[in-house]
Amino acid sequence: MNNHTCALCSALLFASGAAHALDVGPKQPRIAGDWWQIAGDPDLGELTSPKQQSVDFTVWQAADGTWQLWSCIRETKERGKARLFHRWEGAKLTDAHWKPMGIAMRADPTTGEMAGGLQAPFVFKADGRYEMFYGGWNDICSATSTDGKAFVRRLDANGKATLFGDPMHARDPMLLRIGELWHCYYSAWVDVADTNKPGRVLHQGSIYCRTSRDLQAWGAARIVARGGQAGDSAYSAECPFVVEVEPGQFYLFRTQTYGASAQTSVYFSRDALDFGVEHDAGHFICTLPLAAPEIVNYEGQYYIAALLPSLKGIRIARLEWVATK
Repeated sequence: MNNHTCALCSALLFASGAAHALDVGPKQPRIAGDWWQIAGDPDLGELTSPKQQSVDFTVWQAADGTWQLWSCIRETKERGKARLFHRWEGAKLTDAHWKPMGIAMRADPTTGEMAGGLQAPFVFKADGRYEMFYGGWNDICSATSTDGKAFVRRLDANGKATLFGDPMHARDPMLLRIGELWHCYYSAWVDVADTNKPGRVLHQGSIYCRTSRDLQAWGAARIVARGGQAGDSAYSAECPFVVEVEPGQFYLFRTQTYGASAQTSVYFSRDALDFGVEHDAGHFICTLPLAAPEIVNYEGQYYIAALLPSLKGIRIARLEWVATK
């Protein structure tokens, strides 16, 4: 073996060792410090109801530097399914009690949305524009904006804002770009027979994913998480949020329960399309006592936003990632 070969082998061994050292395995998310409230129970005018609740939401920074929050408000006096979107604005992510900006969007059945059926907005930036994906009750829909504040529905040739709706009651979309592909994670269910009660049908909830290169043409739905300790009921796989903390290391936040007994399960995977289906082995990390989380990485600091236990607003805290034992 000549000196050149020895040097090459040494370089390869060093690179392999360095890569192994960097691949430290899964970490555990941990709330760091106190929560601060950024949104409360909004005044919806004639649509206000004492029963209304702030649920699934999205947080992002607009073109002018302000922070935006849109939340689905349910059980209002809105027609149909009684849901709509309300908006808040903050000067800084770390400010408390952002300014209520009024109703941001109401369902438009002519575009394929169910009356009063708006659910779970998610906003992200792509190719210089702000994109919003949201639930129209049975389908995933989209809208777009140039400034990150005023959104207009992205309509197809038939005048519809809908992108896809299979399986049943597709909702809670969030998007992550991995390589050349956009991954849209969302919650949906399928009907299955109740083995304990013949003739009875149950809704089985799962986290699904579709991929796209252009945010318009989407591939087939694929189940990426279902069952395990979180269960497989209609609402055991809600509000998916996937974050890539280290290159090739993905974490899925998956909510089971809202309110005072809120619970979100956290899963780890090196495959963004597999967080454990009907099992938790090698994936489950922990549970957090919160619901519908959204993770924000701003200036190198992670933050986690979640619902208030009362479902009367939204809160934020700093988030840390700590090594598991």
